Amino acid sequence: MRLAIIVNPELPIGLLANTTSAVGIGLAAKFSLLAGTTLCDAQGRTIDVSSKLPVPILQANALQMQEIMLKALGAAGERAIVPFPAFARSMHSFLDYENTFPQRDLVDETLDGLGLAGPEKWVRSLTGALKLLR
Repeated sequence: MRLAIIVNPELPIGLLANTTSAVGIGLAAKFSLLAGTTLCDAQGRTIDVSSKLPVPILQANALQMQEIMLKALGAAGERAIVPFPAFARSMHSFLDYENTFPQRDLVDETLDGLGLAGPEKWVRSLTGALKLLR
């Protein structure tokens, strides 16, 4: 399994952080094997593991993310596709987002971020040309 989170590098730092964290939570919710483990140190202090796999943060503009998302949605099999449409920022609760989403067409929406998790070959085929966010 491989992960990738893609964000628009032109977003302000706070929105980059918010987008990345929200997408990461969506990926982990789909595949609990990505985290969900606890570890104990030598003194018996227990912590929750952040991620069992590397999480590259890649950069792409909204159009590139749109193209990747549409290709990804055409794939079958066990995978996670977590888009973060820009309109979501105007929602004040998940219920608002949940009620609004079915009235939207993702093809017409600007994406601020996109998360992918699935077979390594599939994720690489979609993201291999993208640069790391720096």
